[in-house]
Amino acid sequence: MNRSREAVAVGRENSVLIGDDGRRALGRSRAFVQDAARRSLWRRRLGGRAGRLACALALVVGLAPLVAELAYTTARGVRGISFGFFVHAPTPPGIPGGGISTAIVGTAQIIGLALAVAVPVGLCAALFLYERPGRLAAGLRFSADVLAGVPSIVIGIFAYALVVRGLHHFSDLAASFAIAVLMVPIMIRANEEAMRTVPVDLWEAGVALGARRSRVARSVVVRSAVPGLVSGNLLAVARGVGETAPLLFTVAAPTAAMTLLIFSEGTEALPAAQETAWATAFVLLAFVLALSVTSRVVAWGLTRRAR
Repeated sequence: MNRSREAVAVGRENSVLIGDDGRRALGRSRAFVQDAARRSLWRRRLGGRAGRLACALALVVGLAPLVAELAYTTARGVRGISFGFFVHAPTPPGIPGGGISTAIVGTAQIIGLALAVAVPVGLCAALFLYERPGRLAAGLRFSADVLAGVPSIVIGIFAYALVVRGLHHFSDLAASFAIAVLMVPIMIRANEEAMRTVPVDLWEAGVALGARRSRVARSVVVRSAVPGLVSGNLLAVARGVGETAPLLFTVAAPTAAMTLLIFSEGTEALPAAQETAWATAFVLLAFVLALSVTSRVVAWGLTRRAR
Protein backbone atom coordinates (compact mmCIF):
# COMPACT_ATOMS: atom_id res chain seq x y z
CA MET A 1 0.00 0.00 0.00
CA ASN A 2 2.81 2.38 0.87
CA ARG A 3 4.59 1.59 -2.38
CA SER A 4 1.46 2.34 -4.39
CA ARG A 5 1.02 5.67 -2.60
CA GLU A 6 4.63 6.55 -3.30
CA ALA A 7 4.18 5.67 -7.00
CA VAL A 8 1.10 7.89 -7.23
CA ALA A 9 2.95 10.77 -5.58
CA VAL A 10 5.92 10.38 -7.90
CA GLY A 11 3.57 10.33 -10.93
CA ARG A 12 1.92 13.52 -9.75
CA GLU A 13 5.28 15.21 -9.30
CA ASN A 14 6.37 14.10 -12.77
CA SER A 15 3.12 15.36 -14.32
CA VAL A 16 3.57 18.66 -12.54
CA LEU A 17 7.14 18.89 -13.81
CA ILE A 18 6.07 17.92 -17.33
CA GLY A 19 3.25 20.44 -17.19
CA ASP A 20 5.61 23.16 -16.04
CA ASP A 21 8.09 22.28 -18.76
CA GLY A 22 5.33 22.30 -21.36
CA ARG A 23 4.07 25.68 -20.25
CA ARG A 24 7.57 27.08 -20.27
CA ALA A 25 8.19 25.66 -23.76
CA LEU A 26 4.89 27.10 -24.95
CA GLY A 27 5.81 30.47 -23.50
CA ARG A 28 9.17 30.40 -25.23
CA SER A 29 7.49 29.51 -28.52
CA ARG A 30 5.04 32.38 -28.19
CA ALA A 31 7.82 34.78 -27.38
CA PHE A 32 9.81 33.59 -30.39
CA VAL A 33 6.83 34.00 -32.71
CA GLN A 34 6.01 37.45 -31.34
CA ASP A 35 9.62 38.54 -31.69
CA ALA A 36 9.81 37.25 -35.27
CA ALA A 37 6.53 38.95 -36.15
CA ARG A 38 7.74 42.21 -34.58
CA ARG A 39 10.99 42.11 -36.53
CA SER A 40 9.23 41.34 -39.85
CA LEU A 41 6.39 43.82 -39.36
CA TRP A 42 7.98 46.55 -41.45
CA ARG A 43 8.66 44.12 -44.30
CA ARG A 44 5.06 42.92 -44.31
CA ARG A 45 3.73 46.46 -44.23
CA LEU A 46 6.04 47.45 -47.06
CA GLY A 47 4.97 44.41 -49.09
CA GLY A 48 1.29 45.20 -48.51
CA ARG A 49 1.69 48.80 -49.59
CA ALA A 50 3.66 47.76 -52.66
CA GLY A 51 0.94 45.27 -53.57
CA ARG A 52 -1.81 47.88 -53.19
CA LEU A 53 0.19 50.34 -55.28
CA ALA A 54 0.70 47.73 -58.01
CA CYS A 55 -3.04 46.94 -58.06
CA ALA A 56 -3.89 50.64 -58.29
CA LEU A 57 -1.45 51.11 -61.19
CA ALA A 58 -2.90 48.07 -62.97
CA LEU A 59 -6.40 49.49 -62.50
CA VAL A 60 -5.35 52.84 -63.95
CA VAL A 61 -3.62 51.18 -66.91
CA GLY A 62 -6.68 49.02 -67.58
CA LEU A 63 -9.16 51.89 -67.35
CA ALA A 64 -7.11 54.44 -69.28
CA PRO A 65 -7.98 53.10 -72.77
CA LEU A 66 -11.68 52.85 -71.90
CA VAL A 67 -11.82 56.37 -70.47
CA ALA A 68 -9.87 57.77 -73.43
CA GLU A 69 -12.18 56.03 -75.91
CA LEU A 70 -15.30 57.23 -74.12
CA ALA A 71 -14.04 60.80 -73.90
CA TYR A 72 -12.87 61.01 -77.52
CA THR A 73 -15.96 59.33 -78.99
CA THR A 74 -18.27 61.48 -76.90
CA ALA A 75 -16.46 64.68 -77.88
CA ARG A 76 -16.61 63.82 -81.60
CA GLY A 77 -20.03 62.17 -81.73
CA VAL A 78 -22.30 64.12 -79.39
CA ARG A 79 -22.34 67.12 -81.77
CA GLY A 80 -24.24 65.13 -84.41
CA ILE A 81 -26.93 63.80 -82.06
CA SER A 82 -30.43 65.15 -82.57
CA PHE A 83 -33.99 63.88 -82.77
CA GLY A 84 -33.86 63.81 -86.55
CA PHE A 85 -30.70 61.74 -86.43
CA PHE A 86 -32.70 58.84 -84.97
CA VAL A 87 -35.80 59.10 -87.18
CA HIS A 88 -34.36 60.03 -90.59
CA ALA A 89 -32.90 57.57 -93.08
CA PRO A 90 -29.25 57.83 -94.15
CA THR A 91 -28.50 60.18 -97.03
CA PRO A 92 -25.87 59.75 -99.78
CA PRO A 93 -22.33 60.74 -98.78
CA GLY A 94 -21.82 64.48 -98.62
CA ILE A 95 -25.49 65.39 -98.13
CA PRO A 96 -26.20 66.60 -94.58
CA GLY A 97 -29.35 65.88 -92.62
CA GLY A 98 -29.17 62.09 -92.73
CA GLY A 99 -29.96 59.77 -89.86
CA ILE A 100 -29.60 56.16 -88.81
CA SER A 101 -33.19 54.96 -88.55
CA THR A 102 -32.77 52.14 -91.07
CA ALA A 103 -29.46 51.14 -89.49
CA ILE A 104 -31.08 50.89 -86.07
CA VAL A 105 -33.92 48.77 -87.44
CA GLY A 106 -31.50 46.56 -89.35
CA THR A 107 -29.31 46.02 -86.29
CA ALA A 108 -32.37 45.14 -84.22
CA GLN A 109 -33.52 42.59 -86.82
CA ILE A 110 -30.11 40.97 -87.12
CA ILE A 111 -29.60 40.72 -83.36
CA GLY A 112 -33.17 39.53 -82.80
CA LEU A 113 -32.81 36.65 -85.27
CA ALA A 114 -29.40 35.80 -83.82
CA LEU A 115 -30.85 35.65 -80.30
CA ALA A 116 -33.67 33.40 -81.47
CA VAL A 117 -31.03 30.91 -82.62
CA ALA A 118 -28.29 31.38 -80.03
CA VAL A 119 -30.29 31.43 -76.77
CA PRO A 120 -31.89 27.94 -77.08
CA VAL A 121 -28.64 26.40 -78.39
CA GLY A 122 -26.55 27.98 -75.65
CA LEU A 123 -28.97 26.97 -72.89
CA CYS A 124 -29.37 23.37 -74.07
CA ALA A 125 -25.62 22.93 -74.54
CA ALA A 126 -24.96 24.34 -71.06
CA LEU A 127 -27.52 21.95 -69.54
CA PHE A 128 -25.83 19.05 -71.30
CA LEU A 129 -22.44 20.10 -69.94
CA TYR A 130 -23.94 20.43 -66.46
CA GLU A 131 -25.66 17.05 -66.43
CA ARG A 132 -23.41 14.79 -68.51
CA PRO A 133 -19.74 14.85 -67.50
CA GLY A 134 -17.51 12.79 -69.74
CA ARG A 135 -15.48 12.86 -72.90
CA LEU A 136 -18.30 14.17 -75.05
CA ALA A 137 -18.93 17.06 -72.63
CA ALA A 138 -15.21 17.79 -72.45
CA GLY A 139 -15.02 17.87 -76.24
CA LEU A 140 -18.00 20.21 -76.45
CA ARG A 141 -16.50 22.50 -73.82
CA PHE A 142 -13.17 22.57 -75.65
CA SER A 143 -14.93 23.30 -78.95
CA ALA A 144 -16.80 26.21 -77.37
CA ASP A 145 -13.56 27.65 -76.02
CA VAL A 146 -11.88 27.35 -79.42
CA LEU A 147 -14.86 28.86 -81.23
CA ALA A 148 -14.90 31.80 -78.82
CA GLY A 149 -11.35 32.62 -79.87
CA VAL A 150 -11.91 32.40 -83.63
CA PRO A 151 -11.59 35.83 -85.32
CA SER A 152 -14.92 37.31 -86.32
CA ILE A 153 -13.82 37.79 -89.92
CA VAL A 154 -13.36 34.02 -90.22
CA ILE A 155 -16.92 33.57 -88.99
CA GLY A 156 -18.05 36.04 -91.65
CA ILE A 157 -16.30 34.09 -94.39
CA PHE A 158 -17.87 30.88 -93.07
CA ALA A 159 -21.34 32.45 -93.12
CA TYR A 160 -20.75 33.74 -96.65
CA ALA A 161 -19.71 30.31 -97.91
CA LEU A 162 -22.52 28.48 -96.16
CA VAL A 163 -25.52 30.83 -96.27
CA VAL A 164 -24.90 33.60 -98.80
CA ARG A 165 -23.69 31.28 -101.53
CA GLY A 166 -26.38 28.77 -100.61
CA LEU A 167 -29.16 31.37 -100.93
CA HIS A 168 -27.42 33.14 -103.83
CA HIS A 169 -27.89 36.59 -102.28
CA PHE A 170 -26.95 38.68 -99.26
CA SER A 171 -29.51 38.85 -96.47
CA ASP A 172 -30.15 39.62 -92.83
CA LEU A 173 -30.53 35.88 -92.29
CA ALA A 174 -26.89 35.28 -93.21
CA ALA A 175 -25.79 38.12 -90.93
CA SER A 176 -27.88 36.73 -88.06
CA PHE A 177 -26.33 33.30 -88.59
CA ALA A 178 -22.82 34.77 -88.34
CA ILE A 179 -23.66 36.77 -85.21
CA ALA A 180 -25.32 33.72 -83.63
CA VAL A 181 -22.18 31.65 -84.23
CA LEU A 182 -20.21 34.34 -82.43
CA MET A 183 -22.60 34.51 -79.47
CA VAL A 184 -23.20 30.79 -78.93
CA PRO A 185 -19.82 29.89 -77.35
CA ILE A 186 -20.02 32.89 -75.02
CA MET A 187 -23.50 31.88 -73.94
CA ILE A 188 -22.52 28.24 -73.46
CA ARG A 189 -19.62 29.03 -71.13
CA ALA A 190 -21.52 31.78 -69.28
CA ASN A 191 -24.61 29.59 -68.83
CA GLU A 192 -22.56 26.65 -67.61
CA GLU A 193 -20.73 28.78 -65.06
CA ALA A 194 -24.07 30.19 -63.89
CA MET A 195 -25.46 26.68 -63.43
CA ARG A 196 -22.34 25.60 -61.55
CA THR A 197 -23.20 28.16 -58.89
CA VAL A 198 -26.41 26.28 -58.04
CA PRO A 199 -25.83 24.07 -54.95
CA VAL A 200 -25.63 20.38 -55.75
CA ASP A 201 -27.89 19.71 -52.76
CA LEU A 202 -30.84 21.24 -54.62
CA TRP A 203 -30.25 18.96 -57.61
CA GLU A 204 -29.90 15.88 -55.42
CA ALA A 205 -33.00 16.81 -53.41
CA GLY A 206 -35.09 17.10 -56.56
CA VAL A 207 -33.88 13.76 -57.89
CA ALA A 208 -34.42 12.12 -54.48
CA LEU A 209 -38.05 13.25 -54.51
CA GLY A 210 -38.57 11.26 -57.70
CA ALA A 211 -38.67 14.13 -60.19
CA ARG A 212 -37.33 13.58 -63.67
CA ARG A 213 -33.93 14.98 -64.53
CA SER A 214 -35.43 17.30 -67.12
CA ARG A 215 -37.94 18.58 -64.55
CA VAL A 216 -35.20 19.20 -62.00
CA ALA A 217 -33.06 20.97 -64.59
CA ARG A 218 -35.95 23.19 -65.69
CA SER A 219 -37.53 23.97 -62.33
CA VAL A 220 -34.49 23.96 -60.03
CA VAL A 221 -31.21 24.50 -61.87
CA VAL A 222 -32.33 26.95 -64.55
CA ARG A 223 -34.57 28.92 -62.18
CA SER A 224 -31.81 29.25 -59.59
CA ALA A 225 -29.26 30.25 -62.26
CA VAL A 226 -31.45 32.91 -63.91
CA PRO A 227 -29.32 35.88 -62.71
CA GLY A 228 -26.16 34.44 -64.24
CA LEU A 229 -27.99 33.36 -67.39
CA VAL A 230 -29.39 36.83 -67.99
CA SER A 231 -26.04 38.49 -67.35
CA GLY A 232 -24.13 36.14 -69.66
CA ASN A 233 -26.67 36.39 -72.49
CA LEU A 234 -26.76 40.19 -72.35
CA LEU A 235 -22.98 40.34 -72.48
CA ALA A 236 -23.07 38.07 -75.53
CA VAL A 237 -25.58 40.44 -77.14
CA ALA A 238 -23.23 43.34 -76.45
CA ARG A 239 -20.47 41.40 -78.24
CA GLY A 240 -22.71 40.70 -81.23
CA VAL A 241 -23.98 44.28 -81.59
CA GLY A 242 -20.48 45.65 -81.99
CA GLU A 243 -19.28 43.22 -84.66
CA THR A 244 -18.54 44.53 -88.15
CA ALA A 245 -16.42 41.95 -89.97
CA PRO A 246 -19.15 39.24 -90.27
CA LEU A 247 -21.58 41.78 -91.72
CA LEU A 248 -19.17 42.78 -94.47
CA PHE A 249 -19.56 39.30 -95.98
CA THR A 250 -23.27 38.81 -95.38
CA VAL A 251 -25.10 42.16 -95.83
CA ALA A 252 -25.17 44.08 -99.12
CA ALA A 253 -26.28 47.60 -98.07
CA PRO A 254 -24.05 49.50 -95.64
CA THR A 255 -27.13 51.15 -94.13
CA ALA A 256 -28.46 47.80 -92.92
CA ALA A 257 -26.58 47.95 -89.60
CA MET A 258 -24.96 50.62 -87.44
CA THR A 259 -21.51 49.05 -87.55
CA LEU A 260 -21.57 48.94 -91.36
CA LEU A 261 -22.73 52.55 -91.46
CA ILE A 262 -19.79 53.53 -89.26
CA PHE A 263 -17.42 51.68 -91.58
CA SER A 264 -18.81 53.16 -94.79
CA GLU A 265 -19.23 56.74 -93.54
CA GLY A 266 -15.99 56.74 -91.60
CA THR A 267 -13.94 55.95 -94.68
CA GLU A 268 -15.35 58.96 -96.53
CA ALA A 269 -13.39 62.22 -96.59
CA LEU A 270 -16.49 64.45 -96.50
CA PRO A 271 -17.15 66.25 -93.19
CA ALA A 272 -20.86 65.34 -93.16
CA ALA A 273 -20.05 61.64 -93.53
CA GLN A 274 -17.43 61.84 -90.79
CA GLU A 275 -19.92 63.50 -88.46
CA THR A 276 -22.49 60.78 -89.14
CA ALA A 277 -19.91 58.07 -88.48
CA TRP A 278 -18.84 59.57 -85.15
CA ALA A 279 -22.44 60.16 -84.04
CA THR A 280 -23.33 56.56 -84.90
CA ALA A 281 -20.27 55.31 -83.04
CA PHE A 282 -21.34 57.33 -79.99
CA VAL A 283 -24.84 55.83 -80.11
CA LEU A 284 -23.49 52.31 -80.48
CA LEU A 285 -20.97 52.76 -77.67
CA ALA A 286 -23.64 54.17 -75.37
CA PHE A 287 -25.92 51.24 -76.18
CA VAL A 288 -23.22 48.66 -75.45
CA LEU A 289 -22.32 50.34 -72.16
CA ALA A 290 -25.98 50.57 -71.18
CA LEU A 291 -26.48 46.91 -72.03
CA SER A 292 -23.47 45.88 -69.94
CA VAL A 293 -24.62 47.94 -66.96
CA THR A 294 -28.17 46.63 -67.35
CA SER A 295 -26.93 43.04 -67.30
CA ARG A 296 -25.13 43.65 -64.02
CA VAL A 297 -28.10 45.43 -62.46
CA VAL A 298 -30.58 42.77 -63.58
CA ALA A 299 -28.34 39.98 -62.31
CA TRP A 300 -27.93 41.75 -58.98
CA GLY A 301 -31.68 42.30 -58.66
CA LEU A 302 -32.56 38.72 -59.51
CA THR A 303 -29.94 37.39 -57.11
CA ARG A 304 -31.25 39.57 -54.31
CA ARG A 305 -34.84 38.51 -55.01
CA ALA A 306 -33.84 34.84 -55.05
CA ARG A 307 -32.26 35.20 -51.60
